[in-house]
Amino acid sequence: MDKQKQQQAYENYVKQKTPVHNLPANMAKAFVTGGAICVIGQCILNFCKSQGIDKELSGGWTSMLLILLSVLLTGFNIYPSIAKWGGAGALVPITGFANSVASPAIEYQKEGQVMGIGCKIFTIAGPVILYGIFTSWVLGLIYWIGKCSGVF
Repeated sequence: MDKQKQQQAYENYVKQKTPVHNLPANMAKAFVTGGAICVIGQCILNFCKSQGIDKELSGGWTSMLLILLSVLLTGFNIYPSIAKWGGAGALVPITGFANSVASPAIEYQKEGQVMGIGCKIFTIAGPVILYGIFTSWVLGLIYWIGKCSGVF
């Protein structure tokens, strides 16, 4: 009986400490956050086009300015709050990737340029880059084999 009481007490403790997630609310927050980032990007794109910059160059400026804004907000410790509230809506776009590179650089700057920033900057983003490049290589290989064999 003592073991059953301990097990029940443990289960109650786990239920008490486990966070409860509201999926529809999280999805709505992600939608609003991601949508806001897209609206900001579209405003930058429209402004660039209105200044006579061609479509391709406007897209480059939009990406660079969104990355800059994300890094600045990360530096002022604002972007982590946005990401906590918006979840995937803030982490999936290019701004989230910029945040994942800037955060370790800011956190480990006290350890120096080489052992701090240099070693830790891609702690979060490194796996994304690695598997992105590897997947691109595999798909390129498949495409090349398909082209050589006449499938594509």
